[in-house]
Amino acid sequence: MKNNVINVFCHGRQAGRIARTRQGLLAFEYDSAWLADGFSISPFKLPLEKKVFVAPCSPFDGNFGVFNDSLPDGWGRLLIDRLLLKKGFNPAEVSALDRLALVGTGGIGALEYRPEEELGTSEIDLSLPDLAKQVKAVLSEQEVTGETLSELVRLGGSSGGARPKAFLKIQGEDWIVKFPAASDPDDIGRQEYRYSLLARQAGLDFPETRLLEGRYFAVKRFDRREGSKLHLLSASGLLDASYRFPSLDYRDLLLAALKLTRDYREAEKMFRLMCFNVLAHNRDDHAKNFSFLHDGRRWLVSPAYDLTRADGLGGEHATAIDGEGKNPTEGHILAVAAKAGLDPKKSKKILAAVKDALRQL
Repeated sequence: MKNNVINVFCHGRQAGRIARTRQGLLAFEYDSAWLADGFSISPFKLPLEKKVFVAPCSPFDGNFGVFNDSLPDGWGRLLIDRLLLKKGFNPAEVSALDRLALVGTGGIGALEYRPEEELGTSEIDLSLPDLAKQVKAVLSEQEVTGETLSELVRLGGSSGGARPKAFLKIQGEDWIVKFPAASDPDDIGRQEYRYSLLARQAGLDFPETRLLEGRYFAVKRFDRREGSKLHLLSASGLLDASYRFPSLDYRDLLLAALKLTRDYREAEKMFRLMCFNVLAHNRDDHAKNFSFLHDGRRWLVSPAYDLTRADGLGGEHATAIDGEGKNPTEGHILAVAAKAGLDPKKSKKILAAVKDALRQL
């Protein structure tokens, strides 16, 4: 498993190729046919130009943000590394290119990587309680069979975030089902489901959600539409911003939304999400918890996701509100809107609507 060049595909077409430089950094070049009529997969960092782009050393260890988005972290990384060890590989020696090959066609969004590497192809039929049981076994470092581990990787090995997840088909549609992490309360699924209902009441664009068997939170994937894939780019990937420690202010997100979408309505969507996170005490609002979608024609702010009560590192928001992370006020919230150039009357109206929807919290 020593890939030196990986081809990047999007919507069934080759968008470009990634190679490793002598310095260990990744380099990317668009395919000539994609340059003719494609779109920039990362507008701020990889404009649609005929040149070789070289990734910076940080914050993604020599990788580009857009491709780092494709790599699993948290639960997905844990599963992949467990299976790598079972197959006789040292995870520390598996490069970013090799890990992209392992993602292959199964990652989030529309980007696919070829040649594709597979660690296991077995499929076993596991019910939700069985899946939850196996997830718990992995989290508690109990031994699981290679067949079971391969199935967990197939279902959730490309996922991001700390919460264990499985990508499942429900009535022929693509959904994500979440299970409690080791530090989560048993009712975390019900909590997140309740937050999803509140988010919609507050006017947020939020995908369809369900509470399966009374405890497992499920959300319909918004990067899949009628069997096709939509290109997804997180704020972390767009801005080369770390998601492991605080690196952004909400003003950065609103301005990025304006610059990328050229639509004040999209910036207002981001502002509404900020209001919700502050008022609903969701302080795990790091740079990977905000994303943008390319719908084939233009960029949009993605639907909201990963909303629940969270205290955050040190009790602070991962993304600051006009410089304040510990005790943000409505004044801080409105200052962000003003500095991003949003209409003051609309901003106050959005804030009031979110506040009213969250009165029952």
